[in-house]
Amino acid sequence: MATASDEQTYYVIYDDGSVGRIVTDTGTEPDLAKAGRFVSQAEYQAAVDALDAEREQQQAEEEAMRSAQAKADYEALVAAGVPEDTAARMSGYDPTEEWS
Repeated sequence: MATASDEQTYYVIYDDGSVGRIVTDTGTEPDLAKAGRFVSQAEYQAAVDALDAEREQQQAEEEAMRSAQAKADYEALVAAGVPEDTAARMSGYDPTEEWS
């Protein structure tokens, strides 16, 4: 039976930019399911950190776009004569958030 001390961790950066961590107790380097290369733990962690930062940036950009669209919808509804509180509910925009 393999013990934790028999386990070895391999870190991978795949050619498509994704990353992987493989734990094995076979004593041999594992085959990769897709094209990639084995890297050090530090290089793996740097790639993970970069992917996390990219995801956070994308999420921030998407949130900014949703907020801008909600504001534009709110302003269009108000311009069309919809009461402000109703326009806020319909658009999902909170005009008080701009000032808080």
